Amino acid sequence: MTVAPSALGFLKPEKYAAVERERRWLCAGLPALPVLRAEAIEDLYVDDSRLRLRRATPVGGGEPILRLSKKADLAPDKRLITTIYLTGTEFSLFAALPGRVLRKTRHYYAAGGATVSVDRFEGALEGLFLAEAEFADDAAMAAFPAPGFAGREVTADQRYNGGALVRNGVPEES
Repeated sequence: MTVAPSALGFLKPEKYAAVERERRWLCAGLPALPVLRAEAIEDLYVDDSRLRLRRATPVGGGEPILRLSKKADLAPDKRLITTIYLTGTEFSLFAALPGRVLRKTRHYYAAGGATVSVDRFEGALEGLFLAEAEFADDAAMAAFPAPGFAGREVTADQRYNGGALVRNGVPEES
């Protein structure tokens, strides 16, 4: 089912939002492949909103990338996203908002001719590993084979979106 952008609060999506196309799979763990890069991610899912505040810090050193995003699903594999990059002071202002925090380390790998990331979750979600791949268009997304290290595809299972995971925890059948 596809939802109209205006119904999700995106009044001018063609001008201010991008379409994010991705597929997701459960994984038993991190794959035995060379890691291209990794980042420690801390997300604040702001209560009663579609807003996510993210701090992504490169593992091994480097300045964190600070951003505020609004996401809304158009379909299970497509969403609209707007992003604002923030200074440290701006980030601190938004970090005071009420919400739930999700922590994970994202590892990037080359797989199937694309870059695939695998998130290793922490805290209450420890033990969950979720792979995802993003695509520039629908044809590339449809043609992409599941990575060899991936398990069950959960793209259409909304329980595996970050906001749902931080609110509800890991779904039972994982």
